[in-house]
Amino acid sequence: MFYDEAKVFVQSGSGGDGMISFRREKHVPRGGPNGGDGGVGGDVIFTVNPSSNLLIRYHRKSHFKAGNGKHGGGKNMTGARGEDVLLEVPPGTLIRDEATGNLLADLTEPNDEVVILRGGHGGRGNSRFKSSTNQA
Repeated sequence: MFYDEAKVFVQSGSGGDGMISFRREKHVPRGGPNGGDGGVGGDVIFTVNPSSNLLIRYHRKSHFKAGNGKHGGGKNMTGARGEDVLLEVPPGTLIRDEATGNLLADLTEPNDEVVILRGGHGGRGNSRFKSSTNQA
């Protein structure tokens, strides 16, 4: 069979949560906050594969979700970034929004890439909220 049209459902990844953590050591009575930020969620990227000429791979599997960002950690450790989803399409592919019908991208040249959805921002850890007057 020949497929020249495909309906694909995509979702970007959510950002990870920030961490609430406090520095606790034996001889440091007021260590203060040291919670790290959450990681950024993964993006949804369409790229042109010049050796491909069919959209049949999106006939059976049509739902794609990028990875979520990891949560922040103690000791000001930032969470890992979520995995991106890379969808390969043949040259000459038009990407449209189904709800509005607007043209989002026209992928004609080999190795063209377009980011359709950006991942969510990671949450801020409690070390971001400390100041010279508010140490706790």
